[in-house]
Amino acid sequence: MKEKIKKYFRVNPLKITLFVIVLALVLFFFDFPFLRFMELKTLDLRIASRGALPTGGETVIAVIDEKSLTELGRWPWPRTTVARLIDKLKASGAKAVGFDIVFSEPDDNSSIKTISELSAEIKKSGIRDANVLSLLSKKKAEADNDVALAKAISRAKNVTLGYFFHLSSRDVMHLSEKEIQENADSIKNSRYQIINSAEKSPDDFALAKAYAPEANLKILSDAAVNSGYFNMIPDSDGSMRWSPLVIKFRNNYYSSLPLSILQQYLDWPPFSLSLAGYGAESVKIGDIHIPTDEAGRLLVNYMGPAKTFPHYSVSDIMKGRIPAETFRNKIVLVGATAIGIYDLRVTPFGATYPGVEIHATVIDNILHSNFLLHSSFTRFIDLCAIIIFGLLMGLIIPRLRAVTGIIFAIILLIVFVAFNMFIFSGYNVWLNLIYPALTMLVIYLGITVYRYITEEREKKKIRGAFQYYLTASVINEMLKDPSKLKLGGDKKDLSVLFSDIRGFTTISEKLSPEELVHLLNEYLTAMTDIVFKYDGTLDKYMGDAIMAVFGAPLDQPDHAKRACLTALDMMAELHRLQKKWQEEGKPPLNIGIGINSGDMVVGNMGSQMRFDYTVMGDMVNLGSRLEGINKEYGSNIIFSEFTYNVVKDAMCCRELDWVRVKGKKLPVKIYELLGEKKDEGRWKEFISKFEEGLALYRAAKWDEAIAAFREAMKIKPEDAASQLYIERCKNLQENPPPEPWDGVFTMTRK
Repeated sequence: MKEKIKKYFRVNPLKITLFVIVLALVLFFFDFPFLRFMELKTLDLRIASRGALPTGGETVIAVIDEKSLTELGRWPWPRTTVARLIDKLKASGAKAVGFDIVFSEPDDNSSIKTISELSAEIKKSGIRDANVLSLLSKKKAEADNDVALAKAISRAKNVTLGYFFHLSSRDVMHLSEKEIQENADSIKNSRYQIINSAEKSPDDFALAKAYAPEANLKILSDAAVNSGYFNMIPDSDGSMRWSPLVIKFRNNYYSSLPLSILQQYLDWPPFSLSLAGYGAESVKIGDIHIPTDEAGRLLVNYMGPAKTFPHYSVSDIMKGRIPAETFRNKIVLVGATAIGIYDLRVTPFGATYPGVEIHATVIDNILHSNFLLHSSFTRFIDLCAIIIFGLLMGLIIPRLRAVTGIIFAIILLIVFVAFNMFIFSGYNVWLNLIYPALTMLVIYLGITVYRYITEEREKKKIRGAFQYYLTASVINEMLKDPSKLKLGGDKKDLSVLFSDIRGFTTISEKLSPEELVHLLNEYLTAMTDIVFKYDGTLDKYMGDAIMAVFGAPLDQPDHAKRACLTALDMMAELHRLQKKWQEEGKPPLNIGIGINSGDMVVGNMGSQMRFDYTVMGDMVNLGSRLEGINKEYGSNIIFSEFTYNVVKDAMCCRELDWVRVKGKKLPVKIYELLGEKKDEGRWKEFISKFEEGLALYRAAKWDEAIAAFREAMKIKPEDAASQLYIERCKNLQENPPPEPWDGVFTMTRK
């Protein structure tokens, strides 16, 4: 049962693939904000990279620009100026005129103020002349610019006025209920005439809700043929991608400025709103079906950067610089682009896109049914893309090598992006780019990490198996450079360490085979760990003996010091083990260590069928002999003069002798390692007395030498080397050495 559960939860590429796909689908359904933001940015990139598209030519823009302000005066202009503009456009044959401006406040006219004050003064003075009062009333009416504008709007019979909704409760605190109702009455002509719903209780929760309209003056609203709001609601990043075609105010639904202008331009076809259980389904004007999202928003299909639609300065229009036929049968949108009154909007084409041109874009999109499609069907395609491309990545990548795998992943990703762009540019269909691409990427990374972990696990198994025969460092070097798996070696400056248990045969006779194996394994494990601590290479075990190399295969300039520190730690660990074994009733072990440094041959030695990584040479043999010499001097650690010359500034030691080891003709000085240089103070007096005795010994002054060695033993009573020299001096007194005597001791044992 346990094994079945483990098998069930065992990770493999297929499970990784399915997990990532399911996770992507969950995030897609819940519309994860960050990924949504990334997708919107890719939409902007697709729109911008597509470049400018040709417009239908029905819509032009009359702009209140810097030139207009210079020639016609600062904004706001007298309403009579706007009236003259309307007359000009009507005379030029414009079929529909829409204002991306609201005239919610009376015109600031000083003449009216003067006439009103004069009338008040006349009444106060008691003058009741009917002719005077009639004249004043007539002049006041003539001076009323709002009346003049209303008359111009009424004459034109083609003007749609813009207004806006307050979408926050804080923005309507200054308005009374009466004012709100009056404004609502002024925009009745922008209501949807037909509300369609297949359900008894359609859901309009997603629609934008308004708290109050900010309408035009009643006199102007009554004169206009139509009206529409020009609210634009940005996405969370501030960019305008959607145009709200429906806003709900109280129990009514209202149309936007572009829709209202189109209704007038198309000779008043009815427009209707279709509601479904999830929100708005679509908007219809005449025979034109406009797709919307559940919030009643149209996804704006931007035709290009600013001024894709023709811009004409109002001052040029007023002064007759623009040919009259320019506006014949056209939709003319009036809006501001001048600094200070510039209606700036952020769009895929930049942060300085005129708001009035967005309305022009929406009109063009609707007139030519040039919509960006993003519906429930496209969402279904997105789901299929997530699943299909995710499975392709997850099923094929595990079967490919690393290089071919990444090539395949890149090609698959490129194919998907290219297909997405083709569908977008060719068919105006917005398919999700982020979720399928991210699914593929995460699956590829997940499988790659899985393969890496799996391969590392297999390498670890191989490494663990071969570590029974080779050291970890050697294996790592071989894994890095397989060319090293060849016969032969290189000459390198290295240090070699030999250690051996004293009297092991005697100890083995006192223990059972199981106890002996356990004791030996405990000892070898502890000593081997110390070798590895200093990055030494365990060359081999020789029964109870250990051979270690420092400086190969890894280059270690301080290999001699590493060998000495290893020896000191081995002795410290041995003392800890001795106490433990004593408490357990086991026989204590003692070891001897020999260290030598110099040129050695290192590499793979053996045959073509079987070889071993090891070191060879005279210096290796000398190291082995030094380990055995410890028995002679009762010491634990001995190294040669070659090692001493390298570590003398870092290690505390004493010269033991000048010996000629078995198998070598030339003598070598040997030293006993006592500790690190920082511990020299505790040994200083002892070393001084011993070296004094050694100098007298070599000078053949036997009595003086004996006295010096006895002084050394007063400091260190258990010093076997001092006792050995005392015995040698006594023996040489009785059997004097031949002349000349060099003080070299010839070893007769290994």
